[in-house]
Amino acid sequence: MVAPTTMSGAAALQLRYALRGGAWAAIYLACVLAPLFALLIGPLPPARDFWTEFSVAVGYSGLAMMGLQFGLTARFRFVTAPWGEDVIYHLHRQISLLAVALVVAHPLILFAVRPELVALLNSFTAPWRARFAALSTYSLIALVAMALWRTQWNIRYETWHALHIALALIAVAAGLAHMVGWGLYLESPMKRTLWIGLTLFWIGLLVYVRVVKPLFLLRRPYRVSEIRRERGDSITLAMAPDGHAGFRFKPGQFGWLTLWGSPFQITGHPFSFSSSAVATDGRVEMTIRNLGDFTSRIASVPPGQLVFLDGPYGAFTTNSEPADMLVLIAGGVGVTPMMSIVRTFADNGDKRPVLLLYGSRTYEEITFREELETLTGRLDLKVVHGLQNPHEGWSGERGFIDAEILRRQVPPPYAAHEYFICGPNVMMDGIERALSALEVPMSRYHSERYSFA
Repeated sequence: MVAPTTMSGAAALQLRYALRGGAWAAIYLACVLAPLFALLIGPLPPARDFWTEFSVAVGYSGLAMMGLQFGLTARFRFVTAPWGEDVIYHLHRQISLLAVALVVAHPLILFAVRPELVALLNSFTAPWRARFAALSTYSLIALVAMALWRTQWNIRYETWHALHIALALIAVAAGLAHMVGWGLYLESPMKRTLWIGLTLFWIGLLVYVRVVKPLFLLRRPYRVSEIRRERGDSITLAMAPDGHAGFRFKPGQFGWLTLWGSPFQITGHPFSFSSSAVATDGRVEMTIRNLGDFTSRIASVPPGQLVFLDGPYGAFTTNSEPADMLVLIAGGVGVTPMMSIVRTFADNGDKRPVLLLYGSRTYEEITFREELETLTGRLDLKVVHGLQNPHEGWSGERGFIDAEILRRQVPPPYAAHEYFICGPNVMMDGIERALSALEVPMSRYHSERYSFA
């Protein structure tokens, strides 16, 4: 008889996350498709041609997706845990593209089958319900365009974020007004109840994000206890809880930081925790590189300043039963979550081997260089630096951390290790392709892309 086997803690966690992720995906699809099924309930309007009815279904789906976008960015930990906050935000971006495609397809299909409706584009003569449709569509197109080309258009992150929220509210509100104005599928009380319920749900999400969560943060402030200048034009902010115990985080996670003003202001900024996760006094650290925008003001923050932290978030953490070796692959400021991992390992006395592949521009700009050298004596840590602009006599790796450096420095069997990747997108894309070519399962590597715009 074969003895029964028990599921490991890591496998059980992955199964639980997979089931939870599947459940939330099903709920999301149900919310998008519910308006379509509701069209078939109760009394129906006079039958029209297929393409007209199809365009209406497309418009309803696009409007439902637009409203649900408020939920994707509401930072519900029990929703984001299976995937990680960065994955949810990138999903939010892709769904925005799909939503704008559906919303734009709605009038285009109508214009194709009923050319006389093109006259509705004249805002001076069109009825209000058509004007609301145009306003919703134009707002959504502007929202997506600014998200795609914000950097090229040199729009400040704070300005973009405020416009993003304003345009999203206008797009959804005008879309609802357009739907009510036509009212073709709202004669049934059940259908009206459905859309009223969805609208109240979307409003509730907005109130939670902009009122309830800030009230909670207002009661749990932090104060800057120390400011340290680091190599690579970076600043470390050490923050201690003010009047409360703080929160515990896992190494590799991040939080949303509000430095100036109250937590009710529109824009917070996401940064990884760089400190050890085993601190018992609630103190946390974030190491922030000067990239010329909001980050250029970090050096002027005085000790004692009141700040607000919303966290922890992210699934960029070690498994409960990690592999035989951790391989940390970092580029530039992407080293900050890696520092949290190695500092936590050192404080816990963890002797499992850790390999850090760390790409920097020059030797002088290697953030945490001296501390990493010290940490090699506290845990089984090997650090391999790759320099884009090496000095004369440099004998180490050169250029971005890429597939060739990965193969030279990581010992086989490759699939037995656990990988963490954080840095520029070009580097991360190359490393992910290399790991796939080395037949490393996706469950063995974690990626953190730190652009949320």
